Amino acid sequence: MGDKANAHPGAAGRATAADHPASVRNVVLVGHSGSGKTTLVEALALTAGAVNRAGRVEDGGTVSDYDEIEHRQQRSVQLSLVPVEWGGYKINILDTPGYADFVGELRAGLRAADAALFVVSASDGVDGSTRMVWEECAAVGMPRAIVVTHLESARADFTDMTRICAEVFGADDPDAVLPLYLPLHGAPGPDGHAPVTGLTGLLTQKLFDYSSGERKESEPSPDQLPAIEEARNRLIEGIIAESEDETLMDRYLGGEEIDLKTLVEDLERAVARGTFFPVLAAAPAADGAKQGLGTVELLELVTGGFPTPLEREAPGVTTVDGRPRELKLCDPDGPLVAEVVKTASDPYVGRVSLVRVFSGTLRPDATVHVSGHGLADRGHEDHDVDERIGALSAPFGKQQRVLSHCIAGDLACVAKLNRAETGDTLSAKDDPLLMEPWEMPDPLLPLAIQAHSKADEDKLSQGLGRLVAEDPTMRLEQNQDTHQVVLWCLGEAHADVALERLRNRYGVQVDVVPHKVSLRETFAGRSAGRGRHVKQSGGHGQFAICAIEVEPLPGGSGIEFVDKVVGGAVPRQFIPSVEKGVRAQAAKGVAAGHPLIDIRITLLDGKAHSVDSSDAAFQTAGALALREAAADATIHLLEPVAEVTVLVGDDYVGSVMSDLSGRRGRVVGTEQTAGGRTLVRAEVPEIEIGRYAVDLRSLSHGTARFDRRYARHEPMPPQIAERVREQTRDTA
Repeated sequence: MGDKANAHPGAAGRATAADHPASVRNVVLVGHSGSGKTTLVEALALTAGAVNRAGRVEDGGTVSDYDEIEHRQQRSVQLSLVPVEWGGYKINILDTPGYADFVGELRAGLRAADAALFVVSASDGVDGSTRMVWEECAAVGMPRAIVVTHLESARADFTDMTRICAEVFGADDPDAVLPLYLPLHGAPGPDGHAPVTGLTGLLTQKLFDYSSGERKESEPSPDQLPAIEEARNRLIEGIIAESEDETLMDRYLGGEEIDLKTLVEDLERAVARGTFFPVLAAAPAADGAKQGLGTVELLELVTGGFPTPLEREAPGVTTVDGRPRELKLCDPDGPLVAEVVKTASDPYVGRVSLVRVFSGTLRPDATVHVSGHGLADRGHEDHDVDERIGALSAPFGKQQRVLSHCIAGDLACVAKLNRAETGDTLSAKDDPLLMEPWEMPDPLLPLAIQAHSKADEDKLSQGLGRLVAEDPTMRLEQNQDTHQVVLWCLGEAHADVALERLRNRYGVQVDVVPHKVSLRETFAGRSAGRGRHVKQSGGHGQFAICAIEVEPLPGGSGIEFVDKVVGGAVPRQFIPSVEKGVRAQAAKGVAAGHPLIDIRITLLDGKAHSVDSSDAAFQTAGALALREAAADATIHLLEPVAEVTVLVGDDYVGSVMSDLSGRRGRVVGTEQTAGGRTLVRAEVPEIEIGRYAVDLRSLSHGTARFDRRYARHEPMPPQIAERVREQTRDTA
C-alpha cells in the first residue's frame, strides 16, 4: 500500500492477458452521480501509464464515458471496464453509473468485481443510495475502501468527511473506518482556502508531495509529527483490533513498538477479509502532471490489500437441468464457467459481450455453450445454444486490444456471441453449466410506445429484442388487454436512454403514448336479456333465440355459465354455441370495451328452427342477449389494485403514508426493520402508481424502494369511472 517503503512503478499501461489469477485485481467504483468516479478512473489510468494525459488514450478518446449518449447527457449511463497494469498486476477497474436509474449496471459491476471502492465527495457527503449499496456489499462480505474526492472544493473538509464516513459506513464498528493518510495543505489562496498538495502516511509518518505533478517522498519535520500522532495511534489500534494475533493488542498497550511490516500485513489481511475499511483521498492530475494526488496510494491499496479472484467464493453453479455442480475455486485448468455481465451492440463488430471468467480459460474461436434461464418474465426466453466466439479483447475507450486468452478471475470482451444476453453463462459445449443469476431490481416505470411509421413497425420488434438482451433491468410487455407495447424501466433517465438507443443505434423511431391499465367490467346487480337472431335471405336462413339471466359473483370468480333450459327449447347441440357467444362478447366488454368478469350467466329458454338454426346463429344470439342484459343493468368499471410494499427511512415514513393516501391507497400495516427503516404495506389502484417509481425517489431523496404485485380488481369510484368512459368515447 501507500505506506510501504517502496511504491510500485507504473507499467506501460498495455492491458494484456493475465497468466495467473493471483496477478488479477477486479475492483468496482461505487458512488452517487457527480462524486467523481469517472474522473478518478481516468486519473488512475494516467498514473498507471495507460493514457498520455488525463482521461485520454492514444487516439484522443477517453477511457470512460465514451458512449455518445454519455457525452450528450454528461453522465455515465453504463458499466465501463478500464484495464491497467501496475507493478506486475493487472487491475480491471469497473466504472459504474451513479444515477439510480442505472442500478442494473452497478449490480453487474458488483458481480464482476471482487472488491469495491466507494467514492464520496468531500463537498456533497454520502447519499442514501450509496449507503444502501454499502449495506448490500456488507451482506455478502465484499471488501471495501472509501475514496474522498473533490478536496479542491472550498467546502471540503477531509477530517469531517472521515467522521461522516465512520458514522454512515461504520455503524457497527466506527473504528473499522479510518483514514490511512491525512492531507497536506499548501499556502492559503486569496479566498482563504488552502489547497491539498500531498498526503501524510500515518503508518510510515512519511510525506508524499504531489505539488510538482509527480509523487515525491520526504520525511516530516519534527513539528509536524505531533499533529498526526493521535490519528496514527487510532489507526494502529484499529488495525490491531482486526489482527489474527490476539497478543498484539496487549503488546501494543504495554508500550511495545509494533514493526511496520506487521502492521501493513495485518491491515492488508483485514481489508481483504472485509473487516477493515480504509479511507483515502484522491484528486485528478493537473494539466501536464503525471500523477493525480492519492492515485499511487490507491493503486497500492488495490494490489496489496484487495483480494485476488482466488479468495472470492464463486456464485453457485448447476447443470442446465438444475443439478448442483462443485467447482474448484478459480481454477484456470478447470471446466469453463464464465458469465456475461454486460452486452452491447457495436455498429462495426455487432454484439460485444463483457465476460467474467470464474473457472477455466476462454480462448478465441472456441465453441461454447450459451445458457440463459430465469428471465422469461422480462422478455428473455430461456435458451441453450452452442456458439463459436470471435476474438477476445480488452476494451480501452473505443479501442479493443486483442487478447490471446482469458483465464479464471479475469475479464474480457467477446465478439460475435449473437445469442448471448446479459446474465447468460458460457461453458464448454460438452459440459454445459448454468450460474446462479444475480439479483436485479424490478423495473416499475411503464413506458408505452408505438412505431412512428410502417417502416419503423417492421424494425421495432428487433430493436426491442436487442434492448432487453443488453439490459436485464428492462422488461418488455405485449399487453393483450390494452394492446400496447410497454417497456418497463427503472426511471425517467433509464427510459430516455432506451428511446435514444432505439432511435440512434437501431434506427427505430417510436412515439410515446399514455400507458393504459387493464380495466374490467362487471354487473352491479341481476339482469336479464333476450337475444334474437333471425334472418332470411334465400336458401338456408339464420334462426336462434335465447333468454339469459346475469348476476354478479364475488371477485375472482371469472365467468360461470349455467344451463337451465327445459323441454329442449334450445337443442343440446347448440347450448355450447350460446356459451361460446356470451363468452366472446364478455371478452369484448359490454360498456366501455373492457373484458367482463365475475358474473354467472344462466341460459333459461330459447327457440330453434329445424333447418335454419346453426352454431353461428346461436353464438350471435348469445352475444346479443348479453348486450341486452347489460343495457338494462348498471355496469361497474373495475380497476386493478396492487399490493405495494415500500421500504423507507424512518424520517420519510409520514410523507410516504400521506402520499399513498392521496393516491387512494389504503395502508394496511407497517413493520420496523433494521437500519432505521420501516416497511409500509398498502393497497393502491394501479392507475395511481404509474409514475410512483419517479415520485417516491423524489419524496425520499432516493433512499426508498418499493415492490408491487397485482392483488385484484375492484370497482372504480363513479366519478373516476365516468371520466375513463369519456376518454374511451373520445378516442373511439
